[in-house]
Amino acid sequence: MSVRHTLAAFDQIAAGSRTLLEAVPDDHLDWRPHDRSWTLGELATHLANLPNWTVATLSMSEFDISPAEGAPPPMPALGSAAELTTALDQATAAARGAIESCSEEDLAGPWTMLVAGEPRFTLPKGVVVRTFIMDHMIHHRAQLGVYLRMLDVPVPQQFGPTADFPDM
Repeated sequence: MSVRHTLAAFDQIAAGSRTLLEAVPDDHLDWRPHDRSWTLGELATHLANLPNWTVATLSMSEFDISPAEGAPPPMPALGSAAELTTALDQATAAARGAIESCSEEDLAGPWTMLVAGEPRFTLPKGVVVRTFIMDHMIHHRAQLGVYLRMLDVPVPQQFGPTADFPDM
């Protein structure tokens, strides 16, 4: 996928993510659908911060998700829909800048995911941006939509009308 097409796809995915984060009810951030599930706040915080991975992906050739010296501390859950959308807006701006400043050759360059120093896979950076970031965002948007449905919060449109917004 070209830089231009990557940006177009990223913008569409980020915009849909923002719409969902705007719908997150501030008074249910500690709610979880199951004991093994993230809370609504944890899931929404993760979605809001996923675009930050773009900068790291495009500026490094490898990343260890479980380094021997320990992972960074988990990001604290953001406390409101306003904080979530602000975090997403900041992450999106940084990600867009990283994508805009790269070349086709940069997107074709290799990126390796390591676990405790051991390579797990190597893919072109453009594929990592598409799968590890954009598809990952789509995955968590879908989860967030289910959370909202379970809380009886109207689920915003992503790709067309929804049961809550049939005329959009």
